[in-house]
Amino acid sequence: MNRRIIVYMVGNIVKLEAVLLVLPLLVSLCYHELNSVNAFALSIIIATAVGFLMTTVAKPTSKVFYAREGFIIVTFAWIFLSLLGSLPFLLSTEIPDFFDAFFETVSGFTTTGASILGDVESMSRGILFWRSFTHWLGGMGVLVLIMAILPSDSGRAIHIMRAEMAGPVIGKIVPKIKETAKILYFIYFVLTILEIAFLLFGGMPLFDSAVHALGTAGTGGFGIKADSIAGYSPYLQWVITAFMVLFGVNFNLFYLLLLRKFKTVFTNRELWFYFGIMLGAAAIITYSIYPIYQNPSDSIRHSCFQVASIVSTTGYSTADFNCWPDLAKGVIFILMFLGGCAGSTAGGLKLSRVIIMLKAIRKDIRQLLHPRSVAVVRYEGKKLDNAVMNSVTTYFALYILLIAATFLILSFEPAFDVQSNLTASVTCCNNVGPGFGKVGPMEGFGAYSGFSKLILTFAMLFGRLEIYPILLAVYPRTWTKK
Repeated sequence: MNRRIIVYMVGNIVKLEAVLLVLPLLVSLCYHELNSVNAFALSIIIATAVGFLMTTVAKPTSKVFYAREGFIIVTFAWIFLSLLGSLPFLLSTEIPDFFDAFFETVSGFTTTGASILGDVESMSRGILFWRSFTHWLGGMGVLVLIMAILPSDSGRAIHIMRAEMAGPVIGKIVPKIKETAKILYFIYFVLTILEIAFLLFGGMPLFDSAVHALGTAGTGGFGIKADSIAGYSPYLQWVITAFMVLFGVNFNLFYLLLLRKFKTVFTNRELWFYFGIMLGAAAIITYSIYPIYQNPSDSIRHSCFQVASIVSTTGYSTADFNCWPDLAKGVIFILMFLGGCAGSTAGGLKLSRVIIMLKAIRKDIRQLLHPRSVAVVRYEGKKLDNAVMNSVTTYFALYILLIAATFLILSFEPAFDVQSNLTASVTCCNNVGPGFGKVGPMEGFGAYSGFSKLILTFAMLFGRLEIYPILLAVYPRTWTKK
């Protein structure tokens, strides 16, 4: 175990966070928010000091590391990022309670979008920008960013990328991992800028356009209005809908489009499954909510927006779907589990895992009917070995256990009903954001106790990092085994 490289890498990430905090500091300066300026300045000083201390004390003699160190680096990096990222909320006293500030920061970095804030419109612009900026940083992954900008390049960095990027299989789209990270962030940045441009064209103010584009790109969903996106025009809602759909797509496919490999993109099974689920869900919800709106245009717009928001795990809303019919709510609840494509910024189980599990079930049924036959499972034209299918099945079992354990602990809260606790567990473990009942899209998580907020905070981390990195970090043999 190369412990020094773990501390050293986490220290570098903390220093990067200090640099990134300069951007919301500049926003606060532009809006003459002295309290926020002081909070960000002090946060930058603390983060810089912590980062330099870690990189100086633990300077490694060897920079070689393996999968085990990669998983641990990712786990501790996200925890340190969240702890130090909560400082602006605490120091500005805009979120004075530690559990609330930590919850809000983890919700930002994990792109969950669940919030404890009751009056978001009273927050300063600098703080609101930092909330949405954490979405953008966490969406593609802060460690992927540091791989893109660090001067050195190590083939072993794939261990970090596998631990941080979502999905059952992560690979390089070009031979060098550093170049892969650069390409991913270039696509991510360009799509974000494009969304800002479309929102500005529709009359949305620059600040609103920036924070909503950051929230959409990271599929996070922190809003700056009490009614989320409901107060904006239909055009702006359709723009955000379109970009939520785009950011739920595997980013490797965007790169293949740039290479003009159109056949590979348009024959991608996960992509068609993704669009098929959204169209089917939107059709059912449109049918269900039509009696409420009595207008085809409004019914289609609200249903398409909410389906895109939940499938991509962004969490924005144009309506209080808590008040929709049970059929619509049932569809939304199922969508909370699925998530977007592997290799996207979306959370959830991931559609590639769903497809693989469905294929594995079909394989087992065929073998029951024909015990002597040899069934082969293929995905995207490639044969899947048993190791991949077993890993997907094991992950699904852990995923269900995580939701069940979170729900059981929340059930000790006397003020919350079963619906609220269950959907709070599902939405936090899947990094979706809103649930039903007392944690609906127009509600929040502020009424939970400090202990329950801490449980939900770690549920969000488990969901974003897909369980294994944190399990390895707390498993004793990880640290003792050579």
